Amino acid sequence: MALPAQDERTLPAVVLQDVHQRPLEQALAEMQALIETHGHVIVVSSRAVPAAVDRRLHTIRSILESDRIALFRPDLPPLGIAVLARQLRQLASCDLSPGVLASAGRLLTHYIHAGALLGSVARLDRVPVSLKSHAKSWMPGSQFGVIAHPEPQLVKIDPQATLSGPEFGTWMLIAKGQLQSDWVTAALAPAWKVQGLREAQLPAESAGWWGTGKLIEFCTYLPDLSVLYQLVSSVRQGRCHWCGIDVIGDRCVFCSAVAPDHEQPYENQIPAG
Repeated sequence: MALPAQDERTLPAVVLQDVHQRPLEQALAEMQALIETHGHVIVVSSRAVPAAVDRRLHTIRSILESDRIALFRPDLPPLGIAVLARQLRQLASCDLSPGVLASAGRLLTHYIHAGALLGSVARLDRVPVSLKSHAKSWMPGSQFGVIAHPEPQLVKIDPQATLSGPEFGTWMLIAKGQLQSDWVTAALAPAWKVQGLREAQLPAESAGWWGTGKLIEFCTYLPDLSVLYQLVSSVRQGRCHWCGIDVIGDRCVFCSAVAPDHEQPYENQIPAG
């Protein structure tokens, strides 16, 4: 899902529609055209999409023999994926090299809190669920607050229910499914002291990812381009020893080469938020 632009500098997204169902020749031509137009392509996809999508993307990159295609599948719920993709679109307007921009995706996931309010956890397999919670999910009217990232959390909603949230200023995006509740906006958002609240359509993969269509998905994020740029530019950059592109971290996102000297990964160099 491509979210609307956050500001006037946010670059538009290109949605690869049904990439695994269309003829391979069409998908190849589309990707080749993107490379010729933009130079490099960063593909952000959810782990909730069919495995055939991932296979087709790797096939395209292999056939094109291109080291200018980065495939990124972060471990985030669908709404978090959409938010992260928009942040990368914001940063694409800055003076960041393609390798640094693509590497920034892994860095920025550390600043995203993603979860949902669920009407049932009976089919939830993305977050550990106790037998007690499973039993409670069959009780009429039960609702559960769940955090999938950065650390799994699950609570049954009652007047004392709380979820640990970000310790820095964020905005919250919510997407409503087939669940009626104001708990996210009336209780969770004030508890997390969010600085702004926006609503979006529910991503197509959300019901499958969370195991139910009775949900309200939410995600907190850093909205300001200046803050995002400062976070990315403050991390030490290196050069891939294989393809020569500038990157942050110990793995090149374009050719997948790992730094031979096994330097300290950037996850341990994240500046304070």
